[in-house]
Amino acid sequence: MFRKFYPKERINSTYQIDFEDWFQKGIRGFIFDIDNTLVHHGENSNPAVDQLFKDIHQIGLKTILLSNTCDERIESFLKNIDVPFISNANKPKTDNYYKAVRMLDINVTEAVMVGDQLFTDIYGANSCRMPNILVNYMRYDDEEKIGIKRHVEKSLLSLY
Repeated sequence: MFRKFYPKERINSTYQIDFEDWFQKGIRGFIFDIDNTLVHHGENSNPAVDQLFKDIHQIGLKTILLSNTCDERIESFLKNIDVPFISNANKPKTDNYYKAVRMLDINVTEAVMVGDQLFTDIYGANSCRMPNILVNYMRYDDEEKIGIKRHVEKSLLSLY
């Protein structure tokens, strides 16, 4: 019943993904959410993100950003990174997941969605039968309050 919400893989951070291993397994592209996946909500790219994308591209992998946020937010984030993006993606609807793989010129089975939310990133990818990785959402150490959706996600993941 809840399988569509379960990630194929779960990892602490985007920065712990073994991109070389995924490439060896036949993956050719990564689709990334931005906020709380690559950076804290609303932050722009930073040297670690810039280097991550350089390293990913050096392996031979393609990348694209798929976000429910607006063009301005993504363009601001991408000031040091040259990757395509889809804004206002309306995740978890599948149309833009399929559009992302077409833009990367790969098949759905050759792409991996990386995101921090079960109800958007993971559910949408699973609906497309796309491999996916759930990363722990980024929080500042002093953040105490989390949204109701995060509590529901935590409950669902306890069944995983």
